Amino acid sequence: MAEQPAPAPTTTTTGVDAEALEEVVTYTSELIRIDTTNRGGGDCRERPAAEYAAERLAGAGLDPVILERTPGRGNVVARIAGTDRTADALLVHGHLDVVPAQAEDWTRHPFSGEVEDGVVWGRGAVDMKNMDAMILALARSWARAGVRPRRDIVIAFTADEEASAEDGSEFLAERHAPLFEGCTEGISESGAFTFHDGAGREIYPIAAGERGTGWLELTARGRAGHGSKVNRANAVSRLAAAVARIGNHEWPVRLSPTVRAALTELAALYGIEADPGAEGFDVDVLLGKLGPAASLVEATVRNSSNPTMLNAGYKVNVIPGEATAMIDGRFVPGGEDEFRATLDELTGPDVDWRFHHRETALTAPVDSPTFALMREAVEEFAPGARAVPYCMSGGTDAKQFSRLGITGYGFSPLKLPPGFDYQALFHGVDERVPVEALHFGVRVLDRFLRSA
Repeated sequence: MAEQPAPAPTTTTTGVDAEALEEVVTYTSELIRIDTTNRGGGDCRERPAAEYAAERLAGAGLDPVILERTPGRGNVVARIAGTDRTADALLVHGHLDVVPAQAEDWTRHPFSGEVEDGVVWGRGAVDMKNMDAMILALARSWARAGVRPRRDIVIAFTADEEASAEDGSEFLAERHAPLFEGCTEGISESGAFTFHDGAGREIYPIAAGERGTGWLELTARGRAGHGSKVNRANAVSRLAAAVARIGNHEWPVRLSPTVRAALTELAALYGIEADPGAEGFDVDVLLGKLGPAASLVEATVRNSSNPTMLNAGYKVNVIPGEATAMIDGRFVPGGEDEFRATLDELTGPDVDWRFHHRETALTAPVDSPTFALMREAVEEFAPGARAVPYCMSGGTDAKQFSRLGITGYGFSPLKLPPGFDYQALFHGVDERVPVEALHFGVRVLDRFLRSA
């Protein structure tokens, strides 16, 4: 049964009321209980979560549509009309699927959505049903208060982000582009969370870039034969040698504009003189001086290539004629050509490689009015903290939406207590989010979206 429309507007000094603070917790918990595990084999079903989100958007007086490329793989899109009809629109998006979780490894069942001692537990609590819940709660709170943003806000909840995005943002960008008409910028996951540096500082990294995705399949071919015979064309040996070269390769430093800005601001925060654009600048020396804060940038100063899977043979005394491996490769903005050329060298003449999955690297300006407003919103509700730009080591749906000319930022604000390792909980065991972090997130989103 669909929810009833939100109550008539009430007077409020912001777009967040007490009911919104309750709803964001409830919605996070209830979305977690909807198992949307995406194992990458096409068996995920986001439709129940899409229907859940659509009902609550309809209850805010919006007209959401549910769209599917594949039956059961639901996406939701809705638009909130802004007051300035000449302004560009802003996309606010979150994905509905989650990575797998083994219940036996968890303190609480990963799909319980349990709320205990001020914490919401379960898969998706930080990646990223928390943000989905913030968006829903804020849209409904705005409806109750009669709040309208300056810009049109396009809300999108997507399927399949944790795999190829073929049934999610890629499908929406390719087949339903008119729904995003006017959108020039977007916000989504993995930014504006509290990073405690161990020295009493609170840092809020806001994502203004992503490394590109280069998942590779390597194939070595050779001469099949008996395991007891000399074989100079052993496919397994050829593959193993190539995998070792790739895994041991030291990639050179390649600093994107976002990473330079991050290093500059972090150095200034710690009173370190550094010019990342200067000739002879040694990024590793600076990282060594930043302490724990180095973890915010160290994965994005270079390309990377990590072997992750191997497959060969069917019997110990049989040399197979073919062997394969998978590599998780990532390339910095502007680094794809070097990445390809280096893989050609590292694999050598006896091993072929191809992209199993490839997505572009992204860079967003850190001197834009939008970035400044995000920074202001965070620092208003986290006095004494410092918001800084950073580049994500992985990727999000912003890659697919970039094909529509949408510049993407990572901005899903959470205020976290010391000892709460946000980054370790992404795809980790005992994923959870504090209730107060959700309240902070709704307030910051409200502040930003009303002023953007």
